[in-house]
Amino acid sequence: MSSDDSQPSQTEFDRDVVIVGGGPAGCSAGVFTGRYGLDTVIFDRGRSSLRRCAHLENYLGFPGGIDIDTLYDLMHDHAEEAGCEIVPDLVEEVSESETGFTVTTQDGRTVTTKRVVAAARYGGEYLKPLGDDSMFIQYEHDGEEQERFNRDYPDQDGRTPFDGLYVVAPVTDINAQAIISAGHGARVARTVIADARRDAGYPEAIAKHWDWMRREAELEGDRDDWREWFDERVPDDCDVDEERLTEIREAEIDRRLSTYLSDEEIESRAEQAHERLAEHLDIDAESS
Repeated sequence: MSSDDSQPSQTEFDRDVVIVGGGPAGCSAGVFTGRYGLDTVIFDRGRSSLRRCAHLENYLGFPGGIDIDTLYDLMHDHAEEAGCEIVPDLVEEVSESETGFTVTTQDGRTVTTKRVVAAARYGGEYLKPLGDDSMFIQYEHDGEEQERFNRDYPDQDGRTPFDGLYVVAPVTDINAQAIISAGHGARVARTVIADARRDAGYPEAIAKHWDWMRREAELEGDRDDWREWFDERVPDDCDVDEERLTEIREAEIDRRLSTYLSDEEIESRAEQAHERLAEHLDIDAESS
């Protein structure tokens, strides 16, 4: 877990977050959890529904459209840059343990985690070992009775009746468009982060987390002002001990201050971003 969330724990997991599915939803979720500092692994069997698209023409930021292979490379590069590990393996089973989940893959990997994010549009059979029949519904197709994952099972933020299990896909019709799917992945990831912060002792009023960078010129107040801001949001009945609360407060202030960038940093990051993007472009096609 991120350093600002570190605390003594009786339970150790292999990973903070396991994401099943490396398409737009899963990678988007991973960018958020990874950037926050949650140790995240994405299992991608390489068969995302996006592969059925011949050429993606409505993903914001690509006026000429974007070919699927290039988009995949960009998504995976971004997730890895955020700190995620992407493993090309198929998850066959998610089962409950005493304190979290055990994830088993086709290649025989076994990973323990406190949080699982289901982000594969097709299937969901790997969740059956959890033993909740309401996850699946029966329907008739071509005269035969079949079964599929209940897409209304999670709430809008991805939460499920299982503490620590979140579903980005499959859900209703959100996953029918790549850009909406990516947005939903980010929304569910913010739910995951907020829950992790609550578990780490963050007061409810500041458990939610926003991931965005600001200009240094917009920074107002000093560290004491930020302390006052934090303390005002701690409820009177907060059950976190004072020492731990102080650790959380100072770490949160450090994190927020780090999001303010100078003009020089903004320019440097813009150059690096352009160079990174250029690595994925077809230079011959660009110069022709």
